[in-house]
Order: sequence, then C-alpha cells, then structure tokens
Amino acid sequence: MTTDPTHTEKMKALQTEQKKKTSEARDPGRGLILVHTGNGKGKSSSAFGVIIRALGWGQKVGVVQFIKGKWITGERQFFAKFADQVTWHTMGEGFTWDTQDKDRDIAAAEAAFSRACEMMSSGDYDLIVLDEINIALRYDYLDVQAVIDGLKARSERTSVILTGRDAKPELMDYADLVSEMTEVKHPFKAGIKAQRGLDF
Repeated sequence: MTTDPTHTEKMKALQTEQKKKTSEARDPGRGLILVHTGNGKGKSSSAFGVIIRALGWGQKVGVVQFIKGKWITGERQFFAKFADQVTWHTMGEGFTWDTQDKDRDIAAAEAAFSRACEMMSSGDYDLIVLDEINIALRYDYLDVQAVIDGLKARSERTSVILTGRDAKPELMDYADLVSEMTEVKHPFKAGIKAQRGLDF
C-alpha cells in the first residue's frame, strides 16, 4: 500500500484544527433549543432519531404532537415500548385542513402548548420534542413570543426540539441550532402514497 504524503499532511492539519476547536468548546450548563424546519421530509424523523440517542444514555424524554392526529404511526408504536422513559402526548386533531375550524385548532394548540410548558418547567425531562409546533405557529394558533417565553422558563436540564416547516424567524434567532430540510425529490409528487415504515 502506498501513502500520499500530501494527503497525510492535510489530514494532520485538519486533525489539529478540530482538536483545537473541541478543546475551546464549552458546556453551556443548560439544555439547548433545536429547530428542525424546511420543506423537505425528515424534520420529525430526525427528532425521533435524537430521542433514540437520548434513550441510549438513559435519559428521560417527552413528546407533544401538535398537529398529527390519533392515526397509528410506527414511531408511536416503537416508543410505547419505552413507557418508563418516554412520555408521549398526541394532542393535535390531524392535518390543519381536516378540522376546517380555526377556533377548534387554536384550542387544541393552546392545550398542547400548556401541556408542553408543564413538562418543560418540571425538571423531569432531559429532552422534549414539540412535534409540528411550527405549523401551529405558521397559522397563528400560537403566539411566537409566548412560545419563546415558555422555552425560556424551561428547566436548565431540558433540551427542546421544535419541528415543522416555516419556523418563525424569532424562534430561529432564539434557537441554538437550526436545521433546514430541503426537498430535492418526493415520491408523492409522482403519485406514490405514503409508505408504512418510511413515512409513518
């Protein structure tokens, strides 16, 4: 096997730079705020992946779903196996076009956020996922400043992930991490319906 001295030197320089950045990084001493947004698929899926990571460390997790209704999903069935570590509340009534009743949607969103605030401030959770809360904010079912105030009042122990497209600029400014999913191609546009195990 031959070695490329130029490549070796580049990798050594990258390693030195990365070690320096890591040594200078600090622990914030509080939970972080993560926003998963964008038009692409994978915002909630990514959050559920972070839940798995937290469970791997024996952490306590809470989920509040703002839009998704009572329909059965693979993630709900899976995390039900971890009832001692995961508290799960599906409080939405389905997609926003299903109810066609703004007052009812506002009431559901406010009830979900009230539950979320109780959980965030309790000190019982390492991670809480507010699934599709950005949709509730997009339709003005919730006030963005009220949501930020709820996040500020959370226990120092608790990190929060907020998912859904069209995240409000104020929320993204407040967050520690913002990831935007970009759609390149989607099977639904080719007439392919949602697939069990991939989409729900």
